[in-house]
Amino acid sequence: MQVTFLGTNGWYDSPTGNTVSALISARDYDIILDAGNGISKADRYISQDKPVFLFISHFHLDHTEGLHTLVKFRFRKGLTICGQPGTSTDLAGLVREPYTVPLDKVPFRVTVTELTDGTHEIPFKVTSLPLSHPVPCRGFRFEIDGKVVTYCTDTGICDNAITLARGADLLITECGLKPGQKSPDWPHLNPEEAIHIAKVAKAKRLALMHFGAEVYKSLDERRNLKKQFEKECPDLVVSEDNMTIDV
Repeated sequence: MQVTFLGTNGWYDSPTGNTVSALISARDYDIILDAGNGISKADRYISQDKPVFLFISHFHLDHTEGLHTLVKFRFRKGLTICGQPGTSTDLAGLVREPYTVPLDKVPFRVTVTELTDGTHEIPFKVTSLPLSHPVPCRGFRFEIDGKVVTYCTDTGICDNAITLARGADLLITECGLKPGQKSPDWPHLNPEEAIHIAKVAKAKRLALMHFGAEVYKSLDERRNLKKQFEKECPDLVVSEDNMTIDV
């Protein structure tokens, strides 16, 4: 199994990357995490001959603006969009004329599945729980091909993030803030907090993404995190657009 980081910025595109999206390439499925502008690059990494699942954590535009590009794809086995209760209504309000091509007019079948709190077989196992953010936002835990991958963005430290990450082979979290920074009124993680979640959950590996575009203004600022925290968090992944890692 591989994970490819398609877009690693939070808030807006910049020279450091596109807004947030990632791809889990499993044996029988392609699983896309969020639909920032990075999603437009997914066809570089998938054949489009497997069923595709898109999980939307929440509807802030840096996680959904790439839905505008879905019409370029040819998902021959269809697309299932998964999200929290209310996702169907939110999609209908966002992906519609006169703004973009509606989902019922893209050149492949689209199904929307709303996930309540807990574990679901869809057909692989996924657990969905709410995170700590100013709007309703979900984290996801995927159990597939004998591996566990957890995806938690956007959030502050919360019990559900730890629950979702418990024993994961790979924990993907946001890193919207720099070391020592806090944002209590608009929860996001700094690297120390992301590492704390990984350690408490005993996750085997941590990958950081969703770097605030206004905070991390160069890739070198991101790369310095690996140098700064490599002893505390061995094998830390500091993601960049188009980076692929094995799980």
